[in-house]
Amino acid sequence: MHAYLNHVPAVVLRLDRNPFHHGTLGAVRSLGRKGVEVHAVVEAGGGPMGRSRYLRAVHPGPVGGLDPEAPEALLECLTEVSERIGRPAVLIAMDDLSAIAVSRVAPMLRERFRIPHQPDNLPARVADKAELSRLCARWDVPHPETVIPASGAEAAEAAWRLGLPVIAKWSRPWLLPTGADGLRSTMLVHTTAEARRLYERSAEAGSRLLLQRFLPAGADTDWFFHGAFARGGRPLLAGSGRKELSWPVRTGLTAVGRWLPDPAVEEAGLRLAERLGYQGILDLDFRRDEAGCFRLVDFNPRPGAQFRLFADSAGLDVVQAMYLDLTGQQVPQPSGGPGRVFVAENYALLARIRGGSMPRRPAAVPADPAGSAGASASSAPGADRGTASKRAPKRAAERGRVETAWFAADDLLPFLAMLGALLGRGAGKGVRALRGVPGQGRRTALAVVRAPRQRGRNQSEAGSSGSAGSAGSAGSTETASRPVPPGASAEPDELVTR
Repeated sequence: MHAYLNHVPAVVLRLDRNPFHHGTLGAVRSLGRKGVEVHAVVEAGGGPMGRSRYLRAVHPGPVGGLDPEAPEALLECLTEVSERIGRPAVLIAMDDLSAIAVSRVAPMLRERFRIPHQPDNLPARVADKAELSRLCARWDVPHPETVIPASGAEAAEAAWRLGLPVIAKWSRPWLLPTGADGLRSTMLVHTTAEARRLYERSAEAGSRLLLQRFLPAGADTDWFFHGAFARGGRPLLAGSGRKELSWPVRTGLTAVGRWLPDPAVEEAGLRLAERLGYQGILDLDFRRDEAGCFRLVDFNPRPGAQFRLFADSAGLDVVQAMYLDLTGQQVPQPSGGPGRVFVAENYALLARIRGGSMPRRPAAVPADPAGSAGASASSAPGADRGTASKRAPKRAAERGRVETAWFAADDLLPFLAMLGALLGRGAGKGVRALRGVPGQGRRTALAVVRAPRQRGRNQSEAGSSGSAGSAGSAGSTETASRPVPPGASAEPDELVTR
């Protein structure tokens, strides 16, 4: 275990009102397990994260939310939090809006908080997708072909030229109005008319529209890079990983990820941080194109929700590394880590229901040829039972390499609270949907939901009762075993606040 001074408290800031943001819980646990006094500035109550035993206190965010272009309310809020704590604290922003707002008020908070030095509004520049596209072009960082249209006609022409479907993004997604119908930070556009209509909503969206060439998703296409950097872009801890399951499926956050070193991804992340002179934590998203080139698609100036994937054998991660650096302590040399797996249980379950498949363990996670040979021999028909018992410690070690977002034996309440909230939200949506349906329609809806199972049972019963002899029995068995197409499934994404 890395030993370090923990006398400086930490404040975890999240202005995104998503109660299922597991990255915030990860930061609370990471520092709290080291004995650091951890406070959180989040929505009222803090959601499931607020139940963690490692959290000293939850402080409400700015009253009425925060206007990203006028962060004075955040300055007032954090000043009050600092007064309650009574001494300087390390401040860690957990979402884009928080990172951008903190950078704008940082000069007024230097005496109260220890904050990474990020001049020239750097977080807003790199999080702005239009600015990121220009930075990539200037520094020769591979990036999807991008067009910033200046009119609806240009948007339609660009969509056609890039090749439909195309990816549509708003350059500053943190400015999107809450609850705006049809406006999401990233969308897949299938027609030129749709691209034109989106452009016409630019004023409502609050920022420019970007159109990007669509890069198809696959089993080995989505990668990410996490790093913590000292002044001048000097790396403290960094690593690359692969997204093996995402929510929403193929386009969203990491539901299951694996720490896999890749020289191309790591070199791109380190080079970008060095050229920016970046200090702080960053999370980069890459997609591998058809030619095998990794293209940078997103720059997040804060920890990714799956940052705990990149914890070494002693538990050191990017949040701990940043804490050590900001408190003037030496960051230990990382030891071990690649091969670890991160699972966000709620999103992994929803992705699995929606049609994704849980990734299998690689055939040889540990670099142990003898172990691989033993596994092959034990699968042979004549293998003795002793071999299986010899492999048990290996299986236990592999299970120990899995980091879960919510479940922790030493901190169960957040997991139970998340589970209750998720199930309650799903049940509530179902009840509200049925309340809006007349009695006859309600019975019809229930019949449709039960249809696949009911049809199989009814046909089986009909076959067995309406037929005599072996022919009838065979017919009934065949009918019962035939797969039945499912009815209209519920939308799992309705269960999640993003």
